[in-house]
Amino acid sequence: MFAKFRSIAANTFVETIRQPLYGALLLVTILMMIANVALAGFTLSDDDKLLRDLGLNTLLLSGLFLAAFSATGVLTREIENKTVLTVVSKPVGRPVFILGKYAGVLGALLVAFYIGFLAFAMCLRHSVLQASADLWDMPIIVFGFGGAIASLLLAALLNYLNGSEFMGSALAILTPVLTLGLIIASFFDAQWNLQPFADGFMGRDTTYGGAVGAGQIMLAGVMVMMAVMVLAAVALTASTRLGQVTTLLVCTIVLVLGLISDYVLGGRAESSVIAKTAYLVYPNLGVFWVMDALNNDIPIPLAYVGKVCLYALLQVFAILMIGVALFQRREVG
Repeated sequence: MFAKFRSIAANTFVETIRQPLYGALLLVTILMMIANVALAGFTLSDDDKLLRDLGLNTLLLSGLFLAAFSATGVLTREIENKTVLTVVSKPVGRPVFILGKYAGVLGALLVAFYIGFLAFAMCLRHSVLQASADLWDMPIIVFGFGGAIASLLLAALLNYLNGSEFMGSALAILTPVLTLGLIIASFFDAQWNLQPFADGFMGRDTTYGGAVGAGQIMLAGVMVMMAVMVLAAVALTASTRLGQVTTLLVCTIVLVLGLISDYVLGGRAESSVIAKTAYLVYPNLGVFWVMDALNNDIPIPLAYVGKVCLYALLQVFAILMIGVALFQRREVG
C-alpha cells in the first residue's frame, strides 16, 4: 500500500509543478514580494513592520490560490476527463488515492512556499528605502535577483538543449541557488563589507523583547505554512465534488471565516450551544496568524508553535477523512 501511496504522491507532485498556473502564481508571488518593498514606504509609521505584514499576507494568499488551483488541477480535472478510472480501477483504494493526491499537492506547495519565503527574507534584509538617496542592498540584488534570473536562463537552456521540463528544472536550480545566495549575503552588509553572520538581518534574533528577530519571523512563516496545509486539505476535499471556481470560493470562505472565528463564534460560545459546537469544529485559522505578537515585540513560544502544529495536523486529518467519504460515493465512470 505504501508503494502505491508513494507513486500517486510522486506523480501528483510532478503533475502539479508542471501546471502553467503553478509557475505563474509562484512568479507573481515573488514579484509581489519585491513590490511590497516599495509599497511599505508609504506608511507614516514603521515601514519594516508593514513590510512584514505585507510579506506574510502575500505568502498566505499565494498559498490559498496555489492550493485551490493545484487541487482542482490534479483531482477535478481527472474526474471530468475520466482519467481517474485508470487508477481506481486497479487495486488502489480510494482513501490511498486521496491521501496520495494530498501528499503530492502538499509537496508542491511546500516548495513554492519555501521559495516565496526566501524572497520574503531577502526583501526584509533589503528593507524599505527611507529616501531616494539611500543605497540599495547590493548583495541581495546580486544573489537574489541575479540568482533567480540565472536559474531561469539555465532552466531554459536545459529545456532547449536536452528537452528537460522547464518548470521542474527551474525549481531544482532556483531552490538551492536562492538558499545559498541568502546564506552568502548574510556575511555582507549592504555595501559588501564583511559582517557577523546575519547581523542586522531581519533584526537581531532576540528571544526576550527588542526587535523582532529572524527566528521569530521564521516561526511566523511556519505558522502560515500550517494554515496553508489546512487550506490544501479543504481544497482537495472540495475538489471531490466541486469545480475550480467553486473550490476557490469555498477555500476563500474557510480562510476568511477561520481568521475571524474567535470574534464571530468564540464570543458567543458560552451563550449558545450551536456557536460553541461550530467554534470547536470549524478550523480556527486565527491561531496561525501571529502578527499581533510580532508587531508588539512579543516572543512566540515554541510550546505554542508545537500545539498549533498538532492542531493543524488534526484539522488536516479530519478534513481529509471528509474528503475520503465524499470521494467514496463519487461516480467517476
